[in-house]
Amino acid sequence: MKCISWNVNGLRACEKKGFADFFLQEDADIFAIQETKMQEEQMPENLCFDGWHRYMNSAERKGYSGTLVYTKKEPLSVTYEIEGDVTKEGRVITLEFEDYWFVAAYVPNSKDGLVRLPYRMEWEELLKAHLKKLDAVKPVIYTGDLNVAHEEIDIRNPKSNRKNPGFSDEERQKFTELLDCGFADTFRRLHPDTVQYSWWSYRFKARERNAGWRIDYFVVSERLMDKVREAVIYDTVTGSDHCPVGLTVQL
Repeated sequence: MKCISWNVNGLRACEKKGFADFFLQEDADIFAIQETKMQEEQMPENLCFDGWHRYMNSAERKGYSGTLVYTKKEPLSVTYEIEGDVTKEGRVITLEFEDYWFVAAYVPNSKDGLVRLPYRMEWEELLKAHLKKLDAVKPVIYTGDLNVAHEEIDIRNPKSNRKNPGFSDEERQKFTELLDCGFADTFRRLHPDTVQYSWWSYRFKARERNAGWRIDYFVVSERLMDKVREAVIYDTVTGSDHCPVGLTVQL
């Protein structure tokens, strides 16, 4: 099974930069999207692909956040958001399949000055509880823009970014705590020494200089790790300030 996740930073904008070409070329079984920045009725007609089931979770605030999952196989059930979060920012979609759960998320950004860090920490606890609850029933595939570079290898300039959103000690520790609950970062597990990024600032020609961050992930239940065949970062694909990431797993 092939899965892809991409923060498109506005699906309508990315659609004009070749999104459909990449989507059709890769022909994944499940394709998760973050930061759609639109409502269901704004979906471009050419992105309503035949033969795909589509599930969208839009933020109450228009033009903000939002998640979307395309899947070839119809899920047994679909739920939106996580228990305890009432912000209605369209951040989570959970799909249940016969042998596993698929959770797509757009984790909140702590913002400049870490002004939203308290909310981020609370949200992460709710998400961890959600994933653990699912994992107790059947294994989990969790993906999305997790808005954290976990280790120093995951960011070009770790020292100068130490207290910045996405690389604060608190955010990195939360991700460690999640992994310690029985989950695995697939890319880092398969490529322990590989320096590769999934996001670059639009400023200072960061992508040209490859001054990036790895903040987009596929995380799986530890008991699925031996079934993971490939974890990739499509860092030559443009269309957003993020690039897609992928997972191939033998279920």
